[in-house]
Amino acid sequence: MRTIPVAEPFLGSEESANVLAAIQAGAISGYAGPYVGQFEEGFASYCGCSHGIAVSSGTTALHLALAALGITAGDEILVSTLTNMATFFAVLYLAATPIPIHIEPDTLNLDPRLLEARITPRTRAILVVHLFGHPVDMEPVLAIAAKHGLKVIEDCAEAHGAEYKGQRVGSIGTIGCFSFYANKIITTGEGGMCTTNDAALAERMRSLRSLAFGSDNKFMHREVGFSYRMTNLQAAIGCAQLEKLDYLVERKRAIAAAYHRHLAGSPDLLLPVEKSYAHNVYWMYHLVLTGRAADRRPAIMAALGREGIETRETFIPFNLQEHLPGGSGSDKGDCPRANRVAYRGFYLPSGPLLTEDEISHVATTLLRVIAAA
Repeated sequence: MRTIPVAEPFLGSEESANVLAAIQAGAISGYAGPYVGQFEEGFASYCGCSHGIAVSSGTTALHLALAALGITAGDEILVSTLTNMATFFAVLYLAATPIPIHIEPDTLNLDPRLLEARITPRTRAILVVHLFGHPVDMEPVLAIAAKHGLKVIEDCAEAHGAEYKGQRVGSIGTIGCFSFYANKIITTGEGGMCTTNDAALAERMRSLRSLAFGSDNKFMHREVGFSYRMTNLQAAIGCAQLEKLDYLVERKRAIAAAYHRHLAGSPDLLLPVEKSYAHNVYWMYHLVLTGRAADRRPAIMAALGREGIETRETFIPFNLQEHLPGGSGSDKGDCPRANRVAYRGFYLPSGPLLTEDEISHVATTLLRVIAAA
């Protein structure tokens, strides 16, 4: 029996050829070879941005963005509570204070209506997360940011190619931050990118990601920098992946549509949505158990595993984390909807290599398991 993985990369001969060319040229670091520049330019253009800054991960992209904006100890950053904790870690790295914002009931994204009540004189930015590939409702976010003089950072780690009212994510806020981890829509194995239309910010991020070397004397550093460069080997993969990005987005959307056909109407499942303003790229097909199945996630996921179907549970929100620094101005009961999703949600297999038969098998098995739970 084939195990159906929750995610898998889509790699081919093009990636191999690029990596081999880089190796044969001896161009393997972040300083050597053409691929980093090509990947930055191509990906930024795809997002509708003037500048791309390739880095070592999505987490370092977020850290770099916040550092370049001058975020420092005591500053407050408004963040959706339901996200990979890397989003919060980037804030904590700078000794700033993340303020968790509760989620919408359908998109599971940050609820813009709740932002203004959490703004204080120490608030410096809003960090939105386009969760599972569905864009945040950005118009009210931008209006609130403009009213209060706040920066907007987009965490686009799960949303390559997603659009808000026809505009690609990563080009809407001050800085967009992407991940190219192995399970992302396109991958470089590890890696990330910041995108922006602000030339001065782009220049500062390029300096900071590479130890803030001096101009006249390289080793007279301009400030405390980071070693966050993407390698030419990683970018070689990224250049090949970029050529496949439109196809991969359409595959994700086709997989979601197929799951919808099989699962729509189940009283025990909250399915992912696509709001009128959104072009959802369905990074992962994420479900929330409801009704009689609401508290049966461990048994349901275990049963699917016995059938060779890999699943993955939802992120634990910041306000439920037991081992992270306090001072968030939040307690465990502040975000009840996110808390429920954390223990009732999970992903189905969502990789681009899924066949129609596999999707049908996963969906049919899920409904059967729920009925027996």
